Amino acid sequence: MKLLVDMNLSPRWVGLLASEGFDALHWSTVGAKNASDSAIMAYALANEFVVLTHDLDFSAILAANKGRKPSVVQIRAVDVNPDVIGRQVLVALHQMEAELTEGALLTVDPKRTRVRVLPLLRKQ
Repeated sequence: MKLLVDMNLSPRWVGLLASEGFDALHWSTVGAKNASDSAIMAYALANEFVVLTHDLDFSAILAANKGRKPSVVQIRAVDVNPDVIGRQVLVALHQMEAELTEGALLTVDPKRTRVRVLPLLRKQ
């Protein structure tokens, strides 16, 4: 699985992800530092990446577009340092790899992990 680490997360995430066998790169190595979230999502979609972010806007983009991809992994924690929450994120990535490959929104916070299959549809 290929992971695109958003600008709001440290480039140190790339090393942690790579150590677990994930193909990862930080947005700063492929795109403009001030790129819009939509541009990052378009790049991820075109290049088959899963987006790793701390930004809630990515889930809003998924909901608005009713898209099936790219998958998004949101870290919902005050401290997003990979030394603090990295292990929990890695466990969630391994457990939910099939869902993320097909299209999912994975939310990881210090107390729990949740996954929603894409597209995000409003419940009737």
